[in-house]
Amino acid sequence: MNKIKTYFNWSTGKDSALALHHLLQNSNYTVDELVTTVNSHYNRVSMHGLRKELLIAQTQAIGISSTLIELPEMPSMAIYEEKMLEKVSRLKNNGFTHTAFGDIFLEDLRTYREKQLGRLGLKAIFPIWKHNTKDLLNEFLDLGFKTIIVCANSKYFTKDFVGTIIDKNFIDNLPEGVDPCGENGEFHTFCFDGPIFKKPISFSIGEKVYREYSNPKTDNDCVCKSDKYGIWYCDLIP
Repeated sequence: MNKIKTYFNWSTGKDSALALHHLLQNSNYTVDELVTTVNSHYNRVSMHGLRKELLIAQTQAIGISSTLIELPEMPSMAIYEEKMLEKVSRLKNNGFTHTAFGDIFLEDLRTYREKQLGRLGLKAIFPIWKHNTKDLLNEFLDLGFKTIIVCANSKYFTKDFVGTIIDKNFIDNLPEGVDPCGENGEFHTFCFDGPIFKKPISFSIGEKVYREYSNPKTDNDCVCKSDKYGIWYCDLIP
């Protein structure tokens, strides 16, 4: 039987890692490319603030070809969709019919992805969709994955939170209302070891910085959909 040629939307974090692991266990699919959006102004992974060098080291350790979608610092929806269309069209021309995401329960985001990809004749799949997030995190750790927190919303967390490695005590110490997987954007991680890696990724912890952002008043024209917000970042050095 011919396997379904799939590319994976790779964020560098734990949910992507676990979803990719699930997909690699499914004999119906072959994952031939990892696709990641990068902030071209800072040369870092979008949202996560991870250095591009660590992204490259990570995908090399996984052993799957990777490609980057370079975006400006605060892309309008029009620019975002233009860049995505350009990249996805290339992938379709190379024989890809499916694409996978690590999303868990954000219905609006899934609907948006499916609608946009459907226009190009591509099908979106979600390997860990609707799984209990506490169970997912425990599964992630039980499988031997390791991940470190690279950024966190200052609404819930202080400077001390970023730069910590997630362990079994993590869930019990989360503030009330924070999802165990940070599915609502409360925090993001960098996965540096686990069963999908040929070897762990080496890094050291650098500076921790706080940045505050203000989105355009015309929210409908921006990929990000919140008002002013603050983020703590932990720089990881290759």
